[in-house]
Amino acid sequence: MRTGIYTLAAFCVAALVLGGCGTTPKSEEKKQDLAAASQRQQDAMVAKNPTLREEVDKAYGYAIFPKVGKGGLIAGGAYGRGVVYEQGRMIGYADLTQATIGLQAGGQAYSELILFQNKESLDRFKQNQVEITANASAVIVKSGAGASAKYENGVAIFIMPRGGAMAEASVGGQKFTFVPSDEAGATTRPTTRTAS
Repeated sequence: MRTGIYTLAAFCVAALVLGGCGTTPKSEEKKQDLAAASQRQQDAMVAKNPTLREEVDKAYGYAIFPKVGKGGLIAGGAYGRGVVYEQGRMIGYADLTQATIGLQAGGQAYSELILFQNKESLDRFKQNQVEITANASAVIVKSGAGASAKYENGVAIFIMPRGGAMAEASVGGQKFTFVPSDEAGATTRPTTRTAS
């Protein structure tokens, strides 16, 4: 029985992680859809907590994953695709993958924003050398709570739940794959919007 549960969990993780692989969207339309979804989720995070805008503006660069799907039953996994910015210019795409073992059950969707404190930390990310350690913590974006970046090795993480319930909410074990954009620098982050 226990072997069957582990096999089912491993199959679910493989389907979740491998099902979305392929860092760069294949068509121009999908690239635009991903960039638009990324901007909408960043705007939603800032709307929920306006102090986050200052943190993003102070960072050297950032990666935004508009939707990360996470699921597990003993073994778990997560996958998301996002857009990477350096000094306000879109420079490429990234995949986020995560595999975990331990007490967990259920599924969850959330958005994830990763800030890079300096050029060195972004360069490590671009060289696929950033891996979030098991003891890493993320700031959960919620109304009324001030967002303050807690950088560890030049990286700070913010997440905003999109739905679902899961007994485990760690970001530890995340790995990233970066692919430069064919049109690096062609897309810039919109200026901060203010309500009138």
